[in-house]
Amino acid sequence: MKEIVINKCFGGFGLSHMAIMHWARLSGREIFWEDHGYLRYYFYQDVFRRTYDKDAASFFEVAIARDDAALVETVLWLGDRANGDCAELNVVEIPDDVEWEIVEYDGLEHVAEVHRTWG
Repeated sequence: MKEIVINKCFGGFGLSHMAIMHWARLSGREIFWEDHGYLRYYFYQDVFRRTYDKDAASFFEVAIARDDAALVETVLWLGDRANGDCAELNVVEIPDDVEWEIVEYDGLEHVAEVHRTWG
């Protein structure tokens, strides 16, 4: 069975700060962050100590593959503490041989088998 992380409420997929840091440790990556009031920006490079390409250095949790083993483990380990703002993350299991995609409406997601559509 394949495990996939989805968001089960309106709002959208997002990880808490704790979840991002846990995912980074499991993935063998180092993540840096800057606080700007109520916003926090994440980077793969220490933007205070190195010359960097902002676009290449930026980290966005939505870019993590939803079947990433470290992401799945993070959500299972942290439970509700993995949820970002407006998120309710859940791990679903599907058969290994299914070609899948995440379908979303206003942030509420489900996993669907890929099929052909027109118009």
